[in-house]
Amino acid sequence: MQKIDEKQDNEMRSDCPVCNSENTLVVTNKTDNIPYFGNILETAVRCEKCGYQSADNICLDHHDPSRYTLKIDTQKLNSRVAKSQTATLTIPELGLKVEPGSKSQGYVSNVEGILNRFEDAVNQALLLNDGNDEIQDNALAILRNIFAVKSGDKTVDLILEDPFGNSMIDDDDAKMEILTQQEAESLETGFTIIDEDDLEDE
Repeated sequence: MQKIDEKQDNEMRSDCPVCNSENTLVVTNKTDNIPYFGNILETAVRCEKCGYQSADNICLDHHDPSRYTLKIDTQKLNSRVAKSQTATLTIPELGLKVEPGSKSQGYVSNVEGILNRFEDAVNQALLLNDGNDEIQDNALAILRNIFAVKSGDKTVDLILEDPFGNSMIDDDDAKMEILTQQEAESLETGFTIIDEDDLEDE
């Protein structure tokens, strides 16, 4: 794929799916080249009447499916992590796993930021399951373990898997592996994927 050196904008109008107003939905598509992620397509929609808005980013570059594994402790909290919208993050020792969904977004953070995101998700689970003792106990145990990692009392593996190879852990100690086709196909992507071979068989 040709490298995109400059931003390319494209704007069009459509009817709003929320308020049903005609020709009030402004749809903007923009291609850009982002460090770590490569070429991306940014899509934003905004209704000039009701104010409805939404945005999405899609990586246009596909690389070999990959897995990065990094043992994390206090010395690795600042290690850079680039997670695309198709990546799965796992900390198996803590029973934590985040898979991509239809609204997944890519982002660049560090290990501490990843731990904070897990922490926020567990705190949300605590609020939503108030009164369920088993879930509360499990959630509190996970929070204690996250704190232990941040404070240097525990070392765990951070695993980043991406079937499209658009994610990475930027650390010299991170182990990078190419996934087998079977491993890549077992991962969630957040996308609906149509197999051209299946279409030809129909």
